Parts: sequence; structure tokens; C-alpha cells
Amino acid sequence: MSAAQIADAERRDLADLFLRLGPDEPTLCGDWTTRDLLAHLITRERRPDAAPGILIPPLAGWTQHVQSQVARGEFGELVGTLRSGPPFWCPMALPPLRAVDVQEFFIHHEDVRRAQSGWSPRPPDAARDRQLWRMAGLLGRLSYRSSPVAVTLRRPDGEEHAVRSGPRTVILTGEPGELLLHAAGRDECVVHPEGEPADVAAVMALDRGL
Repeated sequence: MSAAQIADAERRDLADLFLRLGPDEPTLCGDWTTRDLLAHLITRERRPDAAPGILIPPLAGWTQHVQSQVARGEFGELVGTLRSGPPFWCPMALPPLRAVDVQEFFIHHEDVRRAQSGWSPRPPDAARDRQLWRMAGLLGRLSYRSSPVAVTLRRPDGEEHAVRSGPRTVILTGEPGELLLHAAGRDECVVHPEGEPADVAAVMALDRGL
């Protein structure tokens, strides 16, 4: 499967989950409900005037204003908008950027899944995990940049990404999706740290993510 196909599958499954749960369920995105997260995803793709504020703090006020307006829409219609994909003029519709959508929709799909009781990791998927593993290495270099020790991400098959250099090393072992979620700042993930206890504690306490 291509990155575009994987991103589309995550989008479709997330849309199905939104409809099944409804607009008022919790997510792992702070105090955002499922409605808030849905509005965020639509703003990201369909409001180019507001999307920059997702990553640029001085612009965040306008982004929040627009997102709040989007969130007032009828929930089912909003889910339909998300399911239909990005408009042709959206940068996320360009093939080179579809890998970014794999990360975005996988993480937010899990933000909804894992905010519900009784969650468990999804089974491995070779095509999806290849994409997630690459993104984990890229995001990890940002997320662990303030670590006082070296950090290595390791798959169960032994493949590694050295994402931070330094004295001593903490190894985080897990499936690619679990490592990506940890790098994105989520604690609801299955990751096994190895290293000196104080070093492990320092890495696990980092303010991770963008």
C-alpha cells in the first residue's frame, strides 16, 4: 500500500469511529472532545487562513476562533466533510505530503481509540508500519532533542533509530506505531524503556512532541 492509501484508510476508519462514538467523547488531545478534534482536522485541510496557527503560536488565537466556528456544524455533516478528503487545492492533497497524513491520521485515530476504556494496540500491519517507522525516526529527532542522554528507538526485530546523542543511552522498544505515539507525547502507548533508572525517568518525563 502507498502512503496515500494508508492515510485514506486511517481517515476512513477515524470517520467511522467518530460516527460510532458521537461528538462528546474524550480524546487524548487535552480537553478536546471528539467534536473538537474533528473540527481541528477540517480546519487543517480547509481553512488555509487558519491552519498556520496550528504550529505557529502567535497565530493560534485566530485558529482557535475558526476551529470553534467549524465545530458548531452538524456533527454528521462534519464527519462527511472529513471523509471526503482534502480539497484539490490543499497542500495535503499533494502526493509528496501524503506521508504526513499517515502520521496525522494514525495519531488522531489512536487519540480517539485510546481515550476509551479497554483499548489495546492494533495488530501490526507491514505496509502501515513501514511508514510509521520512518515518521517515528523523523519526529523522534524533534521530540527527544532536549533529552540529557542519548535516545534510541528500537523495533522488536532489532532495527533502530538513534534519535538523540549524548552520554549513556536509553533504548525505547516497541512497535513503530507505539514509538511514534510516544514521540508525539502520548503516554497511552506500549513502549519498554531500558537504561539507568534515572536516565529512563528523565526521558519519560520529557515534554515530547512538537
